[in-house]
Amino acid sequence: MSLPKTLQVLTDGITQGLHKGAQLYVSRAGEVMEDAAVGEARPGQSMTTDTLMLWLSSTKPTTAVALAVLWERGELTWDDPIARFIPEFAEGGKERVTLRHALTHTGGFRVLDTGFPRLTWEETIARIAASRIEPRWEPGEKAGYHLASSWFILGEVIQRITGRAYSEFLRAEVFEPLGMLDSWVGMPLERFQAYGPRIAAFYNTEHPDAPEHPWHHENHIVRPSPGGNGFGPIRELGKFYESLLAGFDGRRTILRPQTVEALVARHRTGLYDHTFRHVMDWGLGFIVNSSHYNEPTLPYAYGPHATRRTFGHSGYRSSTAFADPEHRLVVAVATNGTPADDQNRERLRQVTTAVYEELGLARG
Repeated sequence: MSLPKTLQVLTDGITQGLHKGAQLYVSRAGEVMEDAAVGEARPGQSMTTDTLMLWLSSTKPTTAVALAVLWERGELTWDDPIARFIPEFAEGGKERVTLRHALTHTGGFRVLDTGFPRLTWEETIARIAASRIEPRWEPGEKAGYHLASSWFILGEVIQRITGRAYSEFLRAEVFEPLGMLDSWVGMPLERFQAYGPRIAAFYNTEHPDAPEHPWHHENHIVRPSPGGNGFGPIRELGKFYESLLAGFDGRRTILRPQTVEALVARHRTGLYDHTFRHVMDWGLGFIVNSSHYNEPTLPYAYGPHATRRTFGHSGYRSSTAFADPEHRLVVAVATNGTPADDQNRERLRQVTTAVYEELGLARG
């Protein structure tokens, strides 16, 4: 099956200057409905379904699943204080911040300058660990999206437990078992060099001349940012969500069905997010559909037809990936342009609306 109307939305976005190219992957009950690419990855170079795209914050759930692997092995509990694994993190009043708080963005350490990519991993961890909890912030009772800081800390928890580099653990325990062989969060230099032009350029299309972002350059790719620099064909992120949907059918992939249910349940409900400035619900590392709050400018939404249990995550002004269990539907879309917030929100609304309409799943 093909989704020509959905692809036309992405093609129209090229004409409108929202992006240079895009990838779309859609499956239902494990059957591929669309796996396509439009436009250019780089000047004069066609976007293909094998092009490696930057996922930005759509990366975050992969780190949550890596932690869930350790949870199943009894290496951690969600309510463990982070300081159990990183003792120096207890500085600055953060001794009561737990893994659950970090995964639901209620920990209160929204360090904006993590030092990535100019600092080493160790220097970034030290900077975040030394930070103070935000004033008048009670962990678990106040919410505010942590762009990167909590995710570096979660990556470090993985390292302290396993004695393995975060990037290596993620590849070995999540990506490779799922066949996501071209997906990386922190890419070895030799792989970066071998991929070459297969890695898409990324453009700041909020500006008329659409200057390049630096995010597809070597220093932004070879060092990991657990909440933001995942790279891979968007179809592979779609496969990641297909593995989670399998849990709703009682099938295990890399996680038990009960673990999947725990990850995507609503662990944070009805809290105003002081970063996004909207009320949003959260699972453990996943944004759970919050359209029932009827906020027209809700960020990182899944469109008007997604059902209530839909879960996933989006990336800064460019990508989204999610699963809708009621329809056994997976949608993953990535573009290489970052227009203004309202333009991106409308672009993704049109894409997700078209997917549901073409599949006959739109709600009246």
